[in-house]
Amino acid sequence: MNKIKFTSKNTLKLYNEFGYPVKYKGYDVGSLPPRFGFKYKEDKEGIYQWFNYKGLTWVLDKDHWSKFL
Repeated sequence: MNKIKFTSKNTLKLYNEFGYPVKYKGYDVGSLPPRFGFKYKEDKEGIYQWFNYKGLTWVLDKDHWSKFL
């Protein structure tokens, strides 16, 4: 069972099998990003993996690498 830690109302961290945190961002149904729901469309990569929890749709939060410096 994964350990869930809420960092704010719309963000959470799940810990993977190696013990590293993975950030997720929660969206309401009306505020899903436009690239949600498809794998590839022309040259764009979409969001095709998500889960629903506590009324929100949770998507992997891809931070820019400069945030980690």
